[in-house]
Amino acid sequence: MAITRLQLSTHMTAASLTAVGAMLLAAAPVRAAGANVTMACASDYLAYCSKHPTEGPAVRQCMRANGSRLSPRCVEALISAGEVSRAEVKRREASAR
Repeated sequence: MAITRLQLSTHMTAASLTAVGAMLLAAAPVRAAGANVTMACASDYLAYCSKHPTEGPAVRQCMRANGSRLSPRCVEALISAGEVSRAEVKRREASAR
């Protein structure tokens, strides 16, 4: 049985849509984590790092530099998002004493 171009095109479109759907589902937790950090850290960002774009290495460096001043809510969101480990937070707290 020969596969027609229409059948091949339909099969490829279905496979493409499945792959795109899988990528979107995989990205959903990342977007959710980003939204959680944005909401939890908004006041910290405005207070300490607003001169930097909201994405990229400069804001991450600024937040790390101001880590001891960040709100507990922001720190927890950063831990949950994988931006910093709980062990790193504890190590920094201990060294600040």
